[in-house]
Amino acid sequence: MTNEELWKAVLGEMELSLSRANFITWFKNTSILSKDKGAVVVSVPNGFIKEWLENKFNKRILLSIRNFVPEVREVRYLIGRPKIELVKHDFSSIILERGMEDRPNNDSDKDIDRTTNLNKRYNFESFIVGSNNELAHAACLAVTKNLGKLYNPLFIYGGVGLGKTHLLQAIGNRILNENNLKNILYISAEKFTSSITESIMNRTIEDLKARYSQLDLLMIDDIQFIAGKEKTQEIVFSTFNELYGKNKQIVLSSDRPPQAIPTLEERLRSRFEGGMIADIGVPDFETRLAILKQKSHEKVYDFSNETLVYIATHIQKNVRELEGALNRVGAFSQIYNRVPDIKEVKNILNTYLSSPYRKTSPQSILKSVAEFYNISSNDLVKRSRKKEVVRPRQVAMFLLREETKLSFPEIGQKLGGRDHSTVIHACEKIKSESSIDEPLKQELVLIKERVYNSFDK
Repeated sequence: MTNEELWKAVLGEMELSLSRANFITWFKNTSILSKDKGAVVVSVPNGFIKEWLENKFNKRILLSIRNFVPEVREVRYLIGRPKIELVKHDFSSIILERGMEDRPNNDSDKDIDRTTNLNKRYNFESFIVGSNNELAHAACLAVTKNLGKLYNPLFIYGGVGLGKTHLLQAIGNRILNENNLKNILYISAEKFTSSITESIMNRTIEDLKARYSQLDLLMIDDIQFIAGKEKTQEIVFSTFNELYGKNKQIVLSSDRPPQAIPTLEERLRSRFEGGMIADIGVPDFETRLAILKQKSHEKVYDFSNETLVYIATHIQKNVRELEGALNRVGAFSQIYNRVPDIKEVKNILNTYLSSPYRKTSPQSILKSVAEFYNISSNDLVKRSRKKEVVRPRQVAMFLLREETKLSFPEIGQKLGGRDHSTVIHACEKIKSESSIDEPLKQELVLIKERVYNSFDK
């Protein structure tokens, strides 16, 4: 196994467990310089990244390397020019399709339209429809046939890696293919915010607003990130009104429904809820298997049905993890130039599937709840009865009970010395409501993800 092949495999594993921004920030322009006497030397572009990898990711990188080369006992980091670039590994298409800045020139970059930010590879034909996403898929298709007239705005929400970005960009690509004169823009909320900040600094904010107002179709991904950003919300509001008044189409995506986005101005919340809202849930087994079969066909993997069934059975969280597991098996197949049998597949995915249980702490739960609802941890402890604090406090009580098994009196003490009967009421209330309230159920899932992802930071 060459150094380049080894590092491709490691990058593949790291990409599965990190956010898109973190992966690119910390692993772009890295490579393995040498592998000798149980030590691997990794090239990094600067001292900042060197320090971060040493302090934050070293253990995970070492474990990943040892999955392929068990005799390795140490990883060292050296500032220097890399031999290979991040975008050349098997997961480059995933990076490029996310519209990140400072993308190097390579063949995959041709898939990105610089004017619209659309990736040509996202289309309705390659989107697998199942019971978890059929409403969202149908709504997106309907929008392409009645731009600005039927569902406006269209608001798609769901958890990470379930296909929101795919559907948004599929709308844009379908419209662009039918009429290339349409003025279309796909943009992430983070990039939208950055463009506003830059325009304010350059005193060109009016020019920016004028450009947005000329669009026929505006798609903003991860709109929840504008929460708490007053100037961004102001521009979104004015742009929304301008486009809506002209019957121009607006499509938004979020990891939660409008009413669950904290510190979102009420006037924006009202407009987001004024059109069509469709959710995307976790795919069922049949949908997961269909996705794997399509991805295998696209990548020309010759895996047995038993292998695909095994992956579909054990990877249930989201589409991104499904593809990541498939790519991991594919990397083995390419490196050793043969198709692994089911026993080897189980070994390849063993580390990924058998993550050790990680006990959380009350502090981590309180911090994650506060961050999710955009309040301070102190707000959870205070005696405030404000609506924006009461619900998060009840959620915190429920999660403390579920995840740490603290007693009701102990939870009451953690939250400002409240009576145990108050805690019992909160836990029963959240448990009961989450069984019928899908948005609340998704909020709990997202908060738990924050809690357990905090172990990796």
